[in-house]
Amino acid sequence: MAATAELDPDALIEVFKALGNPARLQIMQWLKDPDTHFAAYEPIADRRSVGVCVTHIQAKSGLAQSTVSSYMSTLERAGLVRPTRVGKFTHYRRDEERLTQLAEAIGTTL
Repeated sequence: MAATAELDPDALIEVFKALGNPARLQIMQWLKDPDTHFAAYEPIADRRSVGVCVTHIQAKSGLAQSTVSSYMSTLERAGLVRPTRVGKFTHYRRDEERLTQLAEAIGTTL
């Protein structure tokens, strides 16, 4: 794992911007426990290893597909989620290692 001192302050700013949107923050919370929060949706692949299908995120959020795609791209650029293609669908899961690094960096810089 990278040392917390190696995290670029600009990267932290991107994380704060990404999580500053209530819908993106809610999506991150849902992805923390995908089996519970997406139980109403039949998984296309294993949620723990591959993630949640973007169509399920869109359905649960009630947001337009283009909005959800934009939000997920923002979370990906901030290093908070990892995408995986399964057929024609993109699945997203939290990058827990990166989230741990960010939490450590926040703890040492704030």
